[in-house]
Amino acid sequence: MRVERIPYQQTNFFSKFILDYLSGEACLSSFYHRAPKLSNFKAQIQEKQNQFVNRAVLVEELCQQYLSIDTTDSVTRNIHSLLQENTFTVATGHQLCLFTGPLYFIYKIITTINLSEQLKSEYPEYNFVPIYWMASEDHDFDEVNHVNLFGKTLHWNQDQKGAVGAISTESIQSLFNQLKPILGDSKNAEDLYRLLSDSYLENKDMASATRHLVNSLFSKYGLVVLDADSPNLKKEAIPLIKRDVLEQSNYPLIQNTNQGLGEVQAYVRPINFFYLLKGSRNRIEQQGSDFIVCNSDLIFSKEALLLEIESHPERFSPNVLLRPIFKELILPNLAMIGGGAEVNYWMQLKSTFSFNKIVYPILMLRNSVLIANDTISKKVNSLGFEIKDFFYDDVELHKTYVSRTSDVHININTELVKLDDIFSSLLSKTNDECMKSSILAEKQKQVNALKKIEHKLLKHEKQKHQNALSQISVIKTKLFPNNLLQERHENFIPFYLKYGIDFFDLLKKELKPFEHTFTLISDQKMYYK
Repeated sequence: MRVERIPYQQTNFFSKFILDYLSGEACLSSFYHRAPKLSNFKAQIQEKQNQFVNRAVLVEELCQQYLSIDTTDSVTRNIHSLLQENTFTVATGHQLCLFTGPLYFIYKIITTINLSEQLKSEYPEYNFVPIYWMASEDHDFDEVNHVNLFGKTLHWNQDQKGAVGAISTESIQSLFNQLKPILGDSKNAEDLYRLLSDSYLENKDMASATRHLVNSLFSKYGLVVLDADSPNLKKEAIPLIKRDVLEQSNYPLIQNTNQGLGEVQAYVRPINFFYLLKGSRNRIEQQGSDFIVCNSDLIFSKEALLLEIESHPERFSPNVLLRPIFKELILPNLAMIGGGAEVNYWMQLKSTFSFNKIVYPILMLRNSVLIANDTISKKVNSLGFEIKDFFYDDVELHKTYVSRTSDVHININTELVKLDDIFSSLLSKTNDECMKSSILAEKQKQVNALKKIEHKLLKHEKQKHQNALSQISVIKTKLFPNNLLQERHENFIPFYLKYGIDFFDLLKKELKPFEHTFTLISDQKMYYK
């Protein structure tokens, strides 16, 4: 294996917003609490110690959720350690994607595990538990019902609605009938099919299936899976629910922050909790003195809704903006690990955290990875490129290849410099603005003519190298399917088929939470210069 790391800036896939955050630009400093640096965690620990977290309820709930799951001693120890005041969590969260969905789901979790271990090494007097928070209450099934494999998309088609975690897996057998021949008959394929079928065919709903799968993949690292869609945990959030639903106190705070932040990822509503019914998750809106549950016949007076919150908090589901508040309320959490969009919408919430007297966590950008198998690595090398070059677009790659391999010197930069010198000399010979404008216009004509010639030369040379250029385009598509980062499209299954369970050990070894670089992993070191 060859592992290389490049700055995020060189990928052209990361927003200025995220790059500014990672570089500590002052324009964003008021929207978060502490920068993502190892040295900042000591103060974060001390501050979080002063926030009450009902550890007993948290541990009791986790023990209940793990009753039917075979897990490791490290997970069990981590769960029970949460009763101790010197134990803290590091958390990530994600939707219940089919078979884990895109690769970045995996990268999120491994970043979380590695951060926990690094914190333990730096602060050995404390314990740190990695948490995967299942977003089981999300209701957009279309976002999670498919997986991309070997250029095909497998869909799980079913008609159930409501919170995704509660969706029955009864109808998923047909998907497995499609999956089995795709996997093949290797030892890794057999192991993987057994793992997936044990998760989805032996568990009744998406929440339990996802818990089983994630536990099977990551329990040896001590990862704890938490489903917060729980009456016991929701009871802890009753004051939060009241403030948002009845008083709508979070709305103006987030609105004001949005105006200052400029770049907004998530839409805030006056009420940021949904109401859960069997098979549905519907918005709550106030109409006059009453509160209605959209797309239903339910109407509550203020007094009736107050009673409903106190009696059945489990029926109230936070949206994407209130979920972070809920999460930090019930966990002794220090850091949130997420992608760029998540970091963005968490920054919308700084004042809301303060208002609710909850410690704002350190925002950590998850690690990003590009993996090239041995076949691709060999082809890349034979064409005179490196994997990192493929962050450029096809046009630039083609141009580079033709310029490098052609007998004809195509690049016109030298000519453009000479042209610039000529016209600069002409401009120096007059003070008349009209004459200067005429000279500049003529210069532009000559520049355009040179570029046209360059384009024709390049086109001619490309025809001579069509086979190589086609290979470049194929490689580009394989590494960046649909012009997306590989991690946003591909699933872990192809890599499991090749590497087996060792794939996760490889990632764990190479992902570095504090380096803020893009990791390139490629097979066969010998293929590189």
